[in-house]
Amino acid sequence: MAEIQRFNRSIKRLQRVHTWQLVILLILAGVVAATFLRLNNIGMIERRSAVIAADEAGVSETTIMRLYDLQRYVTAHMNTDLGKGVYLEASYKRDYQVAIDTAAKDSNPNGNIYKKAQDVCAPQFSRYSYAYLQCTTGELAKYPAASDPAATIKVPQSESYLHSYVSPIWSPDFAGWSVLVCLALALMIIVRIVGRLILQLILHRQYRSA
Repeated sequence: MAEIQRFNRSIKRLQRVHTWQLVILLILAGVVAATFLRLNNIGMIERRSAVIAADEAGVSETTIMRLYDLQRYVTAHMNTDLGKGVYLEASYKRDYQVAIDTAAKDSNPNGNIYKKAQDVCAPQFSRYSYAYLQCTTGELAKYPAASDPAATIKVPQSESYLHSYVSPIWSPDFAGWSVLVCLALALMIIVRIVGRLILQLILHRQYRSA
């Protein structure tokens, strides 16, 4: 009988904090965690937009600073994944155009083909549009392979204009701590349910053996 009473007291102690109360706390903590995670993501979006704006403005020093701000933020906050990264499209277009202009000024036979390509494409498209770049590439492709246009022009590699940073799985900020609170509450609920089931099973066996 003493053991049965001890088991009953254990069940009563577990019942002091109801499971539904823990569930409500878990829901509230989940809302808080989701809010902070969303704020982290918004912070990343704002800094990524600042990078793109600086790139479009054409000030390389400012672009580098904005990239550093983005890198520092992403690597220090969870839920700030850049996806495919941030692409400096305007910088690529400018550098591509500089390469074309430089080749067009070349007096050798290979260089002249770039001037010809510009004469065809420049009147049709914006100088910094993808359509213009595609037109230029198409015109260059019309010349024989012996001209070897790649030998006289250094076209920038698009991959070097793509910047991507890794977001941590967990970070010691408001979002990270609120997620830990959610996990702790969820663990408490699971332990409570499992504990009650075990106590009830033991109590049932004690009653049967009494």
